[in-house]
Amino acid sequence: MSFIARRGLSTLIPPKIASPSGIGAAQDAARMERVVSFYEKLPRGPAPEVRPKGLLERYQARYFGKNPSAAPLAHFIGFMMVLGYAQHYYFHFRHHKNNAH
Repeated sequence: MSFIARRGLSTLIPPKIASPSGIGAAQDAARMERVVSFYEKLPRGPAPEVRPKGLLERYQARYFGKNPSAAPLAHFIGFMMVLGYAQHYYFHFRHHKNNAH
């Protein structure tokens, strides 16, 4: 296993809390109490699910999240059709509004 992989795994494993040599000494007992109180305050269980806040985040959560669908493809095609019609109207149809070609 490479050094980088071991370094990455070492951050996931908590430090050794109790050691046989540190149980009897008073200074180690105080240090041990601080470490134990720190770990007692950490939240337990899975992290709460993050709720999307912005428009783009809600769109991604709805169509790309747990149940991905092909709706974004249909949205893109519809957007391109509307954009194409708007350009066609601006560059061509508006000249035919009151008179023929």
